[in-house]
Amino acid sequence: MTFILIIAVVVIAVLAYRSYRRTQLQTRKQHEITAGELESVKRTADEDITRFGEELQDLDLDMVGKDLGDGARQDYQRALDSYESAKQAVGEVTEAEQIKHVIEILEDGRYASACVRARVNGEPLPQRRPSCFFNPQHGPSVVDVQWSPPGGAPREVPACAADAERVRAGAEPDVRKVMVGPQRVPYWEAGPAYSPYAQGMFGAMGGVMTGMFLGTMLGGMFAGGGYGDFAGGDMGGGDGGGDMGGGDFGGDSGGDSGGWDFGDFGGE
Repeated sequence: MTFILIIAVVVIAVLAYRSYRRTQLQTRKQHEITAGELESVKRTADEDITRFGEELQDLDLDMVGKDLGDGARQDYQRALDSYESAKQAVGEVTEAEQIKHVIEILEDGRYASACVRARVNGEPLPQRRPSCFFNPQHGPSVVDVQWSPPGGAPREVPACAADAERVRAGAEPDVRKVMVGPQRVPYWEAGPAYSPYAQGMFGAMGGVMTGMFLGTMLGGMFAGGGYGDFAGGDMGGGDGGGDMGGGDFGGDSGGDSGGWDFGDFGGE
């Protein structure tokens, strides 16, 4: 009788394991990134880098004739280093999860650029905040606003000043859209290839990030682990941005981010 019971337990365990493996394989297949999707997200990241390069050119013109202190010069050099590093990194991408590192580098550069403008204009250094949720090309956010995706529940998202004003006025924010097949859709509805893209911008926010994307295609993946085990924070290892010009951006320009804890971005 005991022998039969042992056999039954073993059979049940084997069947349960096979069912588990089948579910895992099906989930992985659903989240599999095609070569076309990888090229799409690489192109998106490259467009963001190009946009940042144009902003640096404008910044260079704005600084002509102005007396720059050491802090501004250091931040500007770090912004330039981020631009060059991001260009090199995106060219070396062979897997979707590597996009996260590219975006982290770009995020550091955007913040360094914002510090330059603040120093040159004699303004307080900006808080270290995540990018504008609606369109990361807008740079670091300045405020959190209540927003609801179509048919979704309201949630707080970080926004730039212009998009925050649009949302408060009941208008549509300037959303970053990407090509999926024949149509353009918000990046958060573009499929699993864009998970590392979002993770590079908002991954340091932990569970807050999951709430931001709730009700979108990426939201379901973040909440359930999905592609790349995002829920567990395993996205290719390493620290965000690696060695980006050494240490903390802007010397004394970081500090407490005023609510958004980004840890040590670009640190050692």
